[in-house]
Amino acid sequence: MTTIKTEKTFGLIGVAGYIAPRHIHAIKETGGNLCAALDKFDSVGILDRYFPEASFFLEPERFDRYLYKRQRQGNPLDFISICSPNYLHDAHIRMALRNGSDAICEKPLVLNPWNVDALEQLEEDTGRKIHHVLQLRLHPAIVALKNKVDQASPDKIYDVDLSYITSRGKWYHESWKGDIAKSGGISTNIGIHFFDMLQWIFGEPEQNTVHRHQADQAAGFLQLKKARVRWFLSLNFHDIPEAAREKGFQTYRSISVEGEEVEFSGGFTDLHTQSYQQILNGKGFGLNDARSSIAIVHEIRNSQPKGLKGDFHPLLRQ
Repeated sequence: MTTIKTEKTFGLIGVAGYIAPRHIHAIKETGGNLCAALDKFDSVGILDRYFPEASFFLEPERFDRYLYKRQRQGNPLDFISICSPNYLHDAHIRMALRNGSDAICEKPLVLNPWNVDALEQLEEDTGRKIHHVLQLRLHPAIVALKNKVDQASPDKIYDVDLSYITSRGKWYHESWKGDIAKSGGISTNIGIHFFDMLQWIFGEPEQNTVHRHQADQAAGFLQLKKARVRWFLSLNFHDIPEAAREKGFQTYRSISVEGEEVEFSGGFTDLHTQSYQQILNGKGFGLNDARSSIAIVHEIRNSQPKGLKGDFHPLLRQ
């Protein structure tokens, strides 16, 4: 009697990290089975809650051997989810595809635009796919804004202000996230989802000006096909507007379009699960979806800041 395989099998790299629980939850909610996980840290008790039978590896060499053995036996994992530090994404995507699995990768997919071209060749060589988690594209408020822009006059140019401030302590700068060579800096590590969202809604970039770029704060102006965007990113609690600070907020997120606030503070809890379901349905985001935002943040971190000149974000006046 032929057994019909209904359950997808998963591996996960970076299981002790901040974002991994959302991936583990998504795997469980979509009916998958997490068979193996890798992390150099062993604080992974979350596995007991979801997948206590999952094999756990501390060394990538042993994890790679496990994947290789499964492939040789004709039973490779269907997917490997990648939640590792940004600078390792490229290598871990390659590990997944070489061992016969599709990759599901957190943002940023890679740090440099040319890495995307190399991964495209790897997809062709292996016959496997790379899927990118771009959950803001699934947020109801963001989808509604895109629909509104798509239905407006094609000549309409919108004025947009983006502010994202998320407080981080001293630990952040001592970790890999504080190393621009490993994280890509603030514009990549906390900004790339927003840049992807903006170019998805308003079109490809035409001008990219940086006014400030330092370890805990960055700001600039982005001319898109259908929008003039002033953006501001910060890790500094004191950059949060006073009214929000007084309410005890540690994070401040704001997008205004033509002076009207787009409210999207809620609705984030199940976006990773939705992302996984889209992938399983053959409708996930791939390499081409990642190209534009990777190019934007690469240009930002390699640009010479111009200071307070031109059309800069109002929070820079502080």
